[in-house]
Amino acid sequence: MKKITGIALLLMIGFTSYAQRASHVVLITIDGFRPEFYTDASWGMVNLRAMKDSGAYADGVNSVFPTVTYPNHTSLITGVTPARHGIYYNTPFEPNGASGIWYFYYDSIKTPTLFDAVHKAGKKSANVIWPVSVGAPIDYNIPDVWSVGKKDRRELMATVTNPVSLWQEVQEHATGKLGEKDFTMEDEELILDENVARMSAYLIATYKPAFTTLHLACTDHYEHEQGRDGLLVRKAVAGADRALGTIIESLKRAGIYENTAIIVTGDHGFVNISKNFSPNVLLAQNGLLNNIKTGDWKAQFHSSGGAAFLHLKDPKDVATQQKVLALLKGLPAAQQQLFRVITRKQLDAVGADPHATLAISASDGVTIGGASTGELVRAAKGGTHGYFPDFKQIQTGFVASGAGIVTGAHVKEMNVTDVAPLVAQLLGLSLDNTDGKVPAGVITK
Repeated sequence: MKKITGIALLLMIGFTSYAQRASHVVLITIDGFRPEFYTDASWGMVNLRAMKDSGAYADGVNSVFPTVTYPNHTSLITGVTPARHGIYYNTPFEPNGASGIWYFYYDSIKTPTLFDAVHKAGKKSANVIWPVSVGAPIDYNIPDVWSVGKKDRRELMATVTNPVSLWQEVQEHATGKLGEKDFTMEDEELILDENVARMSAYLIATYKPAFTTLHLACTDHYEHEQGRDGLLVRKAVAGADRALGTIIESLKRAGIYENTAIIVTGDHGFVNISKNFSPNVLLAQNGLLNNIKTGDWKAQFHSSGGAAFLHLKDPKDVATQQKVLALLKGLPAAQQQLFRVITRKQLDAVGADPHATLAISASDGVTIGGASTGELVRAAKGGTHGYFPDFKQIQTGFVASGAGIVTGAHVKEMNVTDVAPLVAQLLGLSLDNTDGKVPAGVITK
């Protein structure tokens, strides 16, 4: 028997690597993706249902809290919860008032990602509008970003893609010259998803990256407008399936389809809403939130769709925290039914923002607003997400097929943090210390 040296033993202990099962992985997210989109044929996702039949799928995927886009997309590529990766919400909590900026920049992420692992392994990666990707170590990168208050992304995109010439390149070879509305979601159109797919297909066919990510946003947009069902929602879901078809076709044209694993997943489910509860109104009425811009406040809620997180000006101000709890418990019974309190212990258990002292999660049919003036409870319509992730409607979905994926694998329940270790194993990458793990039976032995 060969003697294992001390250095060799340390190397074995310190690094986790896996035998590569796929030469390429394409990770596609459909924002607002729900399991019924592939379990119920009426949604029209024929490409995705074919993937399900030839590969693996899950009955439901648990999101991180809050169940919104940016924290969950970051958990998908890190395998850890927001408390570790640092993307706590879509928009950072700003003590002196929201500026409208989102977590656009990659350097906000505090833990290694799949993009880091791919780069470290000397492999190539590509991306089209994956959240929190400006400045990421991605070889062909079209990040998700826009100028505050503007819908037209084109001018900004010409400065943030990597390489800088890529924005012009994809217009010349994939989409044609883009107009003002060709990279937005306006006028009930679905052209954003179509162009994201065409750009991604071009990058796949031209550069054959080992790892490609793309984010299809239209379904979420129209679920916000119409709720869980509606003509535009169904059109958007069918459009996402057509986008999936475009990617599959590009892999075949590139001659790499047989060596590629395709994963389609999401960030959260959706809940229909009819009421808006604005807890900052309660704080303002009771002298705890007088003027955010001048710093005259003791407590404020940072809203995130179906949830809101309480931040104290002085994190050690227990008296103010207790007063907030007393105000919530002192509301009329009908208003107390609109939400539930999520304790700091519960936030720790799910890996949510470590700076919030507590949170509230809305009840079915309710969203939580950030207004500090007006009515405490008002009418609302459409749909939202953000809720504490412990019920079926807010779960997202998962389907995978291709190289390294077991045909017929069925997972009852998994977590968004399980996706990153799955991708790492497929590509033979090192990604250590994740909160998630590869679901049993999904990867070939």
